[in-house]
Amino acid sequence: MGRQKQWVVKLSDDERQQLTDMTRKGVHSARVMTRARLLLLSEQGLLDQEVAQRQGVNAATVASIRKKDAEGGLQAALYEKERPQQPPKLDPQQTAILIAEVCRAPDGREKWTMQLLADRLVTLGVVDSSSDETVRRTLKKTRRDRGKFKVGVSLR
Repeated sequence: MGRQKQWVVKLSDDERQQLTDMTRKGVHSARVMTRARLLLLSEQGLLDQEVAQRQGVNAATVASIRKKDAEGGLQAALYEKERPQQPPKLDPQQTAILIAEVCRAPDGREKWTMQLLADRLVTLGVVDSSSDETVRRTLKKTRRDRGKFKVGVSLR
């Protein structure tokens, strides 16, 4: 026999109906539908391990969803909080300078490398420091036609 659950799922009739409707109609993301099923099964008094096996998730996931439901309610359990986004490393003007540099041939070379471009931005005084990964991400986000730029490294 397992120990007493710390976070017990208690759904109102409306919440239970809402979750049942969500699981029957496939208009929600798979993650939300899985969480709805976890809450419905958890309310039946099943152990986390049993619920996890039925839904193909980890028992810790079941406990986490039950905790979110108990602390923040149904919406907190079903949907994740928005995560803060990090501002881009290069502003639009710096990005334009980077693209202009990519469009011309590097001195004494046939193709640019990401590191050469990062070093070039520092040499031009566009940024204080830059990495090849920043250059790669920026070009990946701004490039539309892969044939335009001559860069020796794949931009994935």
